[in-house]
Amino acid sequence: MRSDVSVTSTVFEANRARGAVRFDVHARDGVTRRGVLHESGSLRVRFPSPEGEGLSGVFVNTAGGVAGGDSFDVEISAADRSRLTLTTAAAEKVYRAPGAAAQLSIALKVGAGAHLSWLPQETILFDRARVQRRFDIELDEAASLLLCEIVVFGRTAMGERMEQGEFVDRWRLRRGGRLVFAETVRLDGNIGAKLARSGVAKGGAAIGTALIVPGDETLVERIREASESFSGEVGISAWNGFAMARFCAQDAARLRADMMAVLARTGAALPRLWLN
Repeated sequence: MRSDVSVTSTVFEANRARGAVRFDVHARDGVTRRGVLHESGSLRVRFPSPEGEGLSGVFVNTAGGVAGGDSFDVEISAADRSRLTLTTAAAEKVYRAPGAAAQLSIALKVGAGAHLSWLPQETILFDRARVQRRFDIELDEAASLLLCEIVVFGRTAMGERMEQGEFVDRWRLRRGGRLVFAETVRLDGNIGAKLARSGVAKGGAAIGTALIVPGDETLVERIREASESFSGEVGISAWNGFAMARFCAQDAARLRADMMAVLARTGAALPRLWLN
C-alpha cells in the first residue's frame, strides 16, 4: 500500500503545469504593435482589437488555475513610446499544495516615453495554498507604469477562508538602472490568525497594492480626496518619484471597488474585463 501511495505521489508531483509568455511591443507611427511572441505550456496571451493608439493583452491559463509545484514565467518588454495594458481573463485561483509551492515570475521592462499598465484580476488563495511570486521591473527614467495586484485569502462569499498556507511576494523596481523600491511580503503557517491581527489585516481577507510611476504628493492628495467613498482601508504615499497605494478590506468586492476608485483618480483606463 505504501508503495502504491509513493508511486501515486511521484506521478502527481511530476504532472505539474508549466507556462511561459515572452513578447515585446513597439510603437510605429504612434500606434503600438506586438513584436515577437513566444508561448509555451498552459499560459497564453491574446490581443483584442486595438483600442486607440495602445495595445491590450489578456492572459489565459489553460490549466484552470495554479497548483503546488506549478511554474509560470512572464517576460515583457515595451519599447520607447509604446503603450500596453495587460489583464487576465478571470481571477486566478491558487489551490491547495501538499508539496512544493507554485512559482510565479514576472519581468517587465519599459522604455523611454512608454507606458505599461499591469492590471490582472484578483488572485484567490484557497486554504493550504502555497505560492511564491516575484516581480522584477526595469523602467527608463522617462517611462511610466501602473501596476496593481489584489490577493484574496479565501472566497468569503462562499464561506471559505484561508487558514494555513504560504504566500511570498517579492517586488524589485529599478528606474534608470537604480533600485528605487524593494519589498518582500511573507505570510506562512497559520495565515488566518496572522490576518486577524490588528497590525496585519485586522480580520480582512483581501489585500491590494497599486504602484504608480511617476507619482508625487499632488497625485496623493488627489486620491485622498476620494477617501470618503472607500469601504475598506486605503493608505497612499509617494517617495523616490513614485506613489504607492495599499488596500485592505473584508472581502474582494469591497477592495476591488476601492481599487477602481483609486485608479479613476490616476486617469487610468480600466480593461473592459474589469467592467463586466
